[in-house]
Amino acid sequence: MLIVMRNNATLKDITHVITTLEDRGVFPVVNKNGDQTLIGIAGKNPFTQEQLTALGGVEDVVDEKKPFKRVSREFHPEPTVIRIGNVTIGDGSFTTFAGPCAIESEQQIHEIARFVKSQGAQGLRGGAFKPRSSPYSFQGLGEDGLRFMRDAGKENGLVTVSEVMDVRQVPLLVKYVDMMQVGARNMQNFDLLREVGIAGKPVMLKRGLSATIEELLLAAEYIYNSGSPQIVLCERGIRTFEQSTRNTLDISAIPLCKQLSHLPIIVDPSHAAGRRDLIKPLSLAAVAVGADGVIIETHPVPDKATSDGPQSLTFPQFGECANAVNALVAATR
Repeated sequence: MLIVMRNNATLKDITHVITTLEDRGVFPVVNKNGDQTLIGIAGKNPFTQEQLTALGGVEDVVDEKKPFKRVSREFHPEPTVIRIGNVTIGDGSFTTFAGPCAIESEQQIHEIARFVKSQGAQGLRGGAFKPRSSPYSFQGLGEDGLRFMRDAGKENGLVTVSEVMDVRQVPLLVKYVDMMQVGARNMQNFDLLREVGIAGKPVMLKRGLSATIEELLLAAEYIYNSGSPQIVLCERGIRTFEQSTRNTLDISAIPLCKQLSHLPIIVDPSHAAGRRDLIKPLSLAAVAVGADGVIIETHPVPDKATSDGPQSLTFPQFGECANAVNALVAATR
């Protein structure tokens, strides 16, 4: 439910409404829409619509039917802008995160960081803990990998993002990275969502393999309710009957999420396509449809990568992709 205060509502009116809600065990969420104050009620509401409308300064009470509340546009009409160091996401600019699927060595991550920085990337991605389908595949370097990436990011002025797979890993990720990533397989790991929210670090939340947009936003709601409003959604393709790509990029998810939610959203063309020849056109589509950025896999020698080699761009291919993306961003934003 959403309480819309009048434009001329006084601070006393607004405070009285908030106090009335809190006295009945309701946790109100307060936001501004221009001159208007919006007070949202998430969860159980002991008041009738008439009781709330009768409070001083209240213009309207909207019975919001969406299951997600605090991440919705109704609760927060203005886009959320997330600032991580010198990087801003959600303000209309376009952010490129790039790096290897897996951090393989200190030399490798430093080499990649220097290159992607030279091509205009603002963020460095890399996996230290890898959720692999086979238990015999490379599982990541763990804390050593996180330390290598932290140093590479600092040396090159890049913000860092890496995947957290388990609640026990949260303190370690908080120590080393600027942003924690919750991967597609963990999108509905609700204990993990709560823990990353409590940690207070920015979170990149990837859409699950077969998740609806509503389920994605409800997952974001878990993080938001646990204390962190700094959430970046990520569309990374969903599983369909199509077999010519690894997944199917749901390009419509970007404008839909922007209509439904105030959170920024980026695109992962690498996991969507599963093949490097489609990454550039999908990245350009992300720019055209209004995404706030992309996260792309690149590797010095993809054919020798420990994971996701077929969807990783070579350095020349990444340079070509970055140039095309930067040109389209400059022309349209």
